[in-house]
Amino acid sequence: MNNDETVLITGGAGFIGSALSIKLIRKGYKVRVLDTLSEQIHGEVPSESELFNKIINKVQFVQGDVRNKDDWRVALEGADIVVHLAAETGTGQSMYEIDKYIDVNIKGTSNLLDILTNEQHTVKKIVVASSRAIYGEGKYKCEQHGIVYPVERVEKHLSKGDFNVKCPRCEQDVSLLATSEDSKIHPTSVYGFTKYSQEDMCMIVGKSLGIPVAAFRYQNVYGPGQSLKNPYTGILSIFSTRIKNGNDINIFEDGEETRDFVYIDDVVEATVLGIESDRANFESFNVGTGIPTDVLTVANTLITKYGAKVNTSVSGNYRLGDIRHNYADLSKIEKLLKFKPSYNFEQGITNFVNWVETQSVEEDSYDKAMIEMKEKGLYK
Repeated sequence: MNNDETVLITGGAGFIGSALSIKLIRKGYKVRVLDTLSEQIHGEVPSESELFNKIINKVQFVQGDVRNKDDWRVALEGADIVVHLAAETGTGQSMYEIDKYIDVNIKGTSNLLDILTNEQHTVKKIVVASSRAIYGEGKYKCEQHGIVYPVERVEKHLSKGDFNVKCPRCEQDVSLLATSEDSKIHPTSVYGFTKYSQEDMCMIVGKSLGIPVAAFRYQNVYGPGQSLKNPYTGILSIFSTRIKNGNDINIFEDGEETRDFVYIDDVVEATVLGIESDRANFESFNVGTGIPTDVLTVANTLITKYGAKVNTSVSGNYRLGDIRHNYADLSKIEKLLKFKPSYNFEQGITNFVNWVETQSVEEDSYDKAMIEMKEKGLYK
């Protein structure tokens, strides 16, 4: 790729998009951003949003909605590369705002692909943001049946405080393995379903049009710039907002559930490799650290680093559709794109906390979000 090309980033005023915009501008690319400036991310006054102000004087900005084809047409004018990040992203929220998630994530993507198929354009490559959520529980090992891909956990176990993942064949507890890209795709949330739909549609249509596509299955992305307003995504930001408001932290299940937390700079670096490397063409890649970290450790680390006096409560509460564990096998992205994460969890969370300390304290909307989920029967 030539660095004088124009890159369109949908959702480019968001957490990942704004960081990617700055990186590409520094490398000499022209960057155009299409973003709807969602209140859930940017607040009631988007012009005061740190993410928005980070990019507004550096990019060509198009305020628009991926559900609107005319907005797409404006944004696509003269674009060489499309990085499609725009999406609704709350796993729990997706289970009761189903129409919205289908409309934005799937219909928004189909609008792009329909234009590329049926209208004149200059697009030569697509990079699409996928998610670890497409794997559901991911890969495990059963002592009796070997490698298995468990289905979602069921209420008859969860309600008794048994949060362990079971073999789908014998229902015995199984042990966790790193999830590779060839693992079974079986999302347990509407969000996960929509992310794989985005990825799969782009691959199918890209191949038919001869437009290379690279898909990145991001793990739990965090770092400076992450929304502290959104109570539906990112436990580091959710926990931080509660801590800064002096509120105790409710740890779901037994606190031993794990996630693969990947720092924003590493996510941006992997995405740039996907833009620039032909070895990424028509491939899907995990992006993470390859290391699982349990939720209780996350909460206690944040409390310590903030020097706060709040309590953690391991409540045994659970959300239907939540996975127990998932962490990335990075063998493929290391081999094809030579990517290795530069930040471990200690480095990343220190940078994140230092940034949060410079921010105003946001209203804690977590309890409201949990009430919404409980009313829908999704939170126990």
